[in-house]
Order: sequence, then C-alpha cells, then structure tokens
Amino acid sequence: MKDTISIPGYTYGTNAMMRSPVTLADFELMKKSVLFGDEDVKYLRLSRDIVKDQVEAILDVWYGFVGSNPHLLASFTSKSDGKPLGDYLGAVRKRFGQWILDTAQAEYDQKWLDYQHEIGLRHHRTKKNRTDGAASTEIVPLRNLFLLVFPVTFTLKPFLAKKGHSAEDVEKMYAAWVKSCLLQVTLWSYPYVKDGDF
Repeated sequence: MKDTISIPGYTYGTNAMMRSPVTLADFELMKKSVLFGDEDVKYLRLSRDIVKDQVEAILDVWYGFVGSNPHLLASFTSKSDGKPLGDYLGAVRKRFGQWILDTAQAEYDQKWLDYQHEIGLRHHRTKKNRTDGAASTEIVPLRNLFLLVFPVTFTLKPFLAKKGHSAEDVEKMYAAWVKSCLLQVTLWSYPYVKDGDF
C-alpha cells in the first residue's frame, strides 16, 4: 500500500475529520437504493490488485479528460487569470490516486464515511482550496460531480480487463465501481443540499 503519510491533505482516519452527518444506518439504506451488496464489496476488492499498479495510467486518462474540457478544468484554475494551477492539480492528483485504492478497498466504516464528508466539503465552497492553499475557483459545480461518474467508470473498465479476468468478472467489477461512485458522489453532495433535504 502506498505510504499515505506522504500525501499532503490525505486525512482519512485521522482526528482532523469531523463526523459525517450521514449515519452508518443511513448509508445502509443508500446501499440498498443502488443495489450495492456483499458481492459488490467482493468485486471492488478483486479490482484492487488489478488497479494498484495502474493508478498513474488511470489518472493520466482522467486528467486528460478533465484537461480537454475547459468547463471541468475551470475548478483547478486561478481565480485571477483563469490559468490552470499546476501545484493544485498535482496535489489533488496524489489524493485522487489514493482514492482509487480506497474505493477498491471497500471499507465502509465510520472513518470512511467521515472522509467522504470531508471530500464533499472540499468540493464545496465550505472548504474548497483550503487543503492546498490554492487561489482557485470557489466551488466544483454539483452537476459535474454526478456527471463525471460515467467517464470515470467507463474509462476504468479497460484497465479492469488488463489482468486476464473473465468478461463476467470484469463486468461485475465495473458494476461495483459504478455503484460505489454513485454512493460516494451522493455523500459528497451533502454540503450542497439545504438542511433537512438530504
């Protein structure tokens, strides 16, 4: 496993996390809503060994997609001149790589739930830019979070097929990733939603 201490701003499982307002019981109901079960956990964990040595290649694809779409890249640009912030993109990339491994680890405990809330806050104006001291735009538009579920998971699928697993196993890993990403983005949306509406 990657040395997570060397990832600036990666605070998963630390005292720096506030408790998620979404309870584990709420999350169990969310899993039911997206048909996420033990088999999905199994296939996410199967995917970990497949993706762990492909993280940088996966990120190259994802960053290439974001970078080729100015409306997506805008969330990583300078507020003053609109140019991409290389240091900010680099810092986020390290945490994004760890997010791939965390997603594939599929440990859905309180620490994980708390970190999902933190990720949501960091996309919202509540905490965006604070982790890295970036002088960037104040929010990642909520619409982009949900819409990126498809390109992220669709472009991951070829990587899941690179280690010789059966087509059925690849499909099940892919489905588990789609469900997990939907669950996570829904959790990240909490700061965007009016009190009482989540």
